[in-house]
Amino acid sequence: MSSPGPRSPELTDKSRKYDRQIRLWGEHGQSQLETAQVCLINATALGAEIMKGLVLPGIGGFMIVDDSLVTEADLDSNFFLDASSLGKARAKCCATMLQEMNTDVNGDYVDESIDHILQVNPEFFKNYDVVVATSLDERSIVTLSNLLWDLNIPLVICRSVGFLGSVRVQVKEHCVIETHPDNRQSDLRLEQPFASLKEHIDNTTLSPKVPWLIVMYKYLQQYVAENNGQVPSTYREKIKLRDMIRAGMTADEENYEEAIKAVNSSFGGGHLTTGIKAIMNDESCINLNKQSTPFWILVRAVKDFVETEGKGWLPLPGVIPDMTADTASYINLQNIYRAQALHDADIVHRRAQQLLKELDKPSDTITEKDVKLFCREAANLAVIRGTKIADEYEKGYKATSIARGLETPNTLVEHYVILRAMEKFKTEYGSTPGQTEVETDTARIKGIACRLLNEWGVSAQISDDLAHELCRYGGHEVHSISAYVGGCVAHELIKLITKQYKPINNTFIYNAITSETDVYQF
Repeated sequence: MSSPGPRSPELTDKSRKYDRQIRLWGEHGQSQLETAQVCLINATALGAEIMKGLVLPGIGGFMIVDDSLVTEADLDSNFFLDASSLGKARAKCCATMLQEMNTDVNGDYVDESIDHILQVNPEFFKNYDVVVATSLDERSIVTLSNLLWDLNIPLVICRSVGFLGSVRVQVKEHCVIETHPDNRQSDLRLEQPFASLKEHIDNTTLSPKVPWLIVMYKYLQQYVAENNGQVPSTYREKIKLRDMIRAGMTADEENYEEAIKAVNSSFGGGHLTTGIKAIMNDESCINLNKQSTPFWILVRAVKDFVETEGKGWLPLPGVIPDMTADTASYINLQNIYRAQALHDADIVHRRAQQLLKELDKPSDTITEKDVKLFCREAANLAVIRGTKIADEYEKGYKATSIARGLETPNTLVEHYVILRAMEKFKTEYGSTPGQTEVETDTARIKGIACRLLNEWGVSAQISDDLAHELCRYGGHEVHSISAYVGGCVAHELIKLITKQYKPINNTFIYNAITSETDVYQF
């Protein structure tokens, strides 16, 4: 999505406060953030850094679940605790400090253990849009994963120990309209212009003052006439079109230069990519029902548009890039694209309303504003279907991919295995590896890791150095590592909440010793 236009000088205090981030995800994204409720389990250094990354941009509210008391180790790594916090409830101290950072945010805490809540009040989590947890053992992770999967609430499990960190995102289905691709393909319809665009360009005479898009179209028609009606698609063909435009220059005409530079990115927009075809052929789109979400109803409405009025084309986004031209010429061109986009969106809206009626859903489930945004972003939709974290704890789960990863040099899969072994260690021994005896626990955790690998049918071994590295910190966090991982997690949570940008799928590993990161799908 392009950045919003220049903002009015009459900004509200809130708009001024959040102006920079609104430029990233828009007013609608900020509204979603401001109404979201997040539950943090365990206010470790990592947990506090995650919440900092949500409190500052204005999350609606947060709840901290933690029955721990503040220890000396907490004071060493958690910047949201001070000497006066020692011996007090960690949840309360962190919640107080975090809320001081942004008075717009409502913060609260429960000084109970996660295991107690899971046992006596599992309904507790229904009130939250996303749950993020740190420093859990294997048993708690599995129980929480199963519960939130059934509730269809996203879960993020995080770890930070010594110089290692990991993040695991669990989502059943996450649909993204505004993916903000790095290299957005312009949809200009130069290959097959709609009627009003063709009429406008045909009646415009080339000059140094017209937008480069008109220059491009005029020479594209010449190219097509000389090449059996074919639009340039290969690099060599596009070079030929560039040369034709360059040959038509009579001076240093900036609009011609812009046309030459834009040849690579001006064709192909508006067509269905493989990814969009897969979404439109998805079972959730083909067979709508009473439980269908607005996303899938809109996908179906757009699919019907493509197959009928669109004649194979997606709805026109109506957005054109900046161009050197006189103001009147550019605005006229912009209005033509905008009018066609509104026409296409109106057809999609009427179809969406028809579908809502057939499904016996309220007509205001999908608004005109929703449809306009959806049509503008229709070429870049994304659907992420994740896997359940609890499934990873089944014997043999993804053994082939783990084995392949361990056999590949310089991957971080070994770190995933040792962190999984750490969770099992906490369940079996009731403490963190290295908390009491480094050498003894190094042998123990390596044994647990070998046991895990045997359960998966993997013959690889975990190195002694990695096992010792994990144990020598005794489960303690290094603040700089937790701050980095916490920042990464906060970004992922904002993606999940605003439903903008694509979140990681599904495991992120960080090795600060070598400054390496990687993402795996386990």
